[in-house]
Amino acid sequence: MRDIIKERDGTPVFTDAHRQRWRCAVALAAALLLAAPAFAQRGAMTVPRNIEQMSVRAADIIRGNVISARVEKHPELSNLNTVVVTLRVRETLKGDARGTFTFRQYIWDIRDRWDAAGYRKGQDLLLVLNAPTHYGLTSPVGIEQGRFLIRPDGKGGYVAVNGTGNARLLDGVAAAAAKDGVPLTAKQQSLALKHRSGPIDLADLTALFRAFGSRGT
Repeated sequence: MRDIIKERDGTPVFTDAHRQRWRCAVALAAALLLAAPAFAQRGAMTVPRNIEQMSVRAADIIRGNVISARVEKHPELSNLNTVVVTLRVRETLKGDARGTFTFRQYIWDIRDRWDAAGYRKGQDLLLVLNAPTHYGLTSPVGIEQGRFLIRPDGKGGYVAVNGTGNARLLDGVAAAAAKDGVPLTAKQQSLALKHRSGPIDLADLTALFRAFGSRGT
């Protein structure tokens, strides 16, 4: 039986078989779209958050160097792949991390299993971390938004860039600082008003995280 028949005026009329195949195709496409973030940590869609929102949400904000990063199964949930990262702490902006700090992050993108989710020995990182779950799992706030790679600026200082290029990181920060009574230097005020994306001076970034982070304790 043909799936499509036509009335005398040429108007197509779909049979039940055709409608059923169409519904199946739509359902499959929807399922793939909904599942996409679960299979792609690197491409996962997250709500953009600025420094104030990230600081308040975070349990720990730490600058440190990666000592090790290894991929392994979760000790209790053996079907979950995780990366265990250990840092040598250089500065704690929020929380009580001292000396070395280890956390376990769930990974669901197969590429993250190959390269330890992008964590590499020796990296200088600023991490804005969520509170651990009951199973000891945590991750940077906003996934790549909360992981900043620190590098020299070529002028004797350092800059930091997160996985989204610092896009929208300072949106609304000047207004939030005024509301919360967080003092900003003239440089920070100008930065908060004008910055849209790109590297940020590490000293300014850590000062803002420290100031806003104290509001969330």
